[in-house]
Amino acid sequence: MTTPFARIPCTIVTGFLGAGKTTLIRHVLANAGGRRLAVIVNEFGDVGIDGEILKGCGDAACPEENIVELANGCLCCTVADEFVPALDAILAKVPRVEHIVIETSGLALPKPLVQAFHWPSIKNRVTVDGVVAVVDGAALAEGRVAANLEALAAQRAADNALDHDDPIEEVFEDQIACADLVVLNKCDLLDQRGMDKASAAVADALPRGVKVVKIASGKVDVPTLLGLNVGTEADIENRRTHHDDELDHNHDEFESFVVPLSEIDDPSVLSKLVSATAEAAGVLRIKGFAAVRGKPMRLLVQAVGPRVTTHYDRPWAASEQRGTRLVVIGLKGLDRTTITRMLRG
Repeated sequence: MTTPFARIPCTIVTGFLGAGKTTLIRHVLANAGGRRLAVIVNEFGDVGIDGEILKGCGDAACPEENIVELANGCLCCTVADEFVPALDAILAKVPRVEHIVIETSGLALPKPLVQAFHWPSIKNRVTVDGVVAVVDGAALAEGRVAANLEALAAQRAADNALDHDDPIEEVFEDQIACADLVVLNKCDLLDQRGMDKASAAVADALPRGVKVVKIASGKVDVPTLLGLNVGTEADIENRRTHHDDELDHNHDEFESFVVPLSEIDDPSVLSKLVSATAEAAGVLRIKGFAAVRGKPMRLLVQAVGPRVTTHYDRPWAASEQRGTRLVVIGLKGLDRTTITRMLRG
């Protein structure tokens, strides 16, 4: 149990777009073992899909009011404006929160966020229990850090002056460099050869000895995740990243937008449309909710590359307007007109 004067442990969950961070955190909330949790969710773009997924859990361990969404920019870039006020609000809650889980956006660099735990306004109140990097095992088995990098490969091939690593690969490597635990997700999609290749990719990226756990569908042993007791902020300066010599950074190579749709008749038809659209150049991720005509439950839709998963997560609330909203995330310069037309069939 946490004493009134102890610093609250915080677990930072990082990982690239579509690696499975939100699914993993949802599993943690459902298996908290009576521990009082709070979650800070940092999304890319202005639609709180990940926060809505977590709020749909309805778990007593982390009531809806303990889930704070930050959607005004990459958390590693907006620590002062976004993170500290969110932390203040959570630490003021009664009964006192016992553990805070922070889900960064898929584009965030964990190091600036960990460094913020040295700030005078928060250093005596919280500590970094550990940084957990969630990686997409299926993508790594295919030689990628995410499910859809064809567009970036083409961009690199067309630019003869480009002599540095792919920006997305740098983000991946920076996340791994700061990790205290690596979660190799989606292992159910791999045969032994794929597992060996994914494991080797993680091992090659790790700069030091870090435990790697292999899981499927985000189902990790919760005590393994919460309770690392590392105090990462004390060691963060020793963890070298690509951005150590930069005063600032941005993620201008990415963008997101929302496609609103009406109610749908057939989830399988929507899945095919989403899969085909997700294969379009530059699209990294599609996620959102759909209203299925005649069904009281909300349909959760998530696509990483052409792989689409759907399931009914909770009933529509009486106060909600039924409808379908899909968030498209990808490289700067997405053809919004074409993508919207494809999703609308």
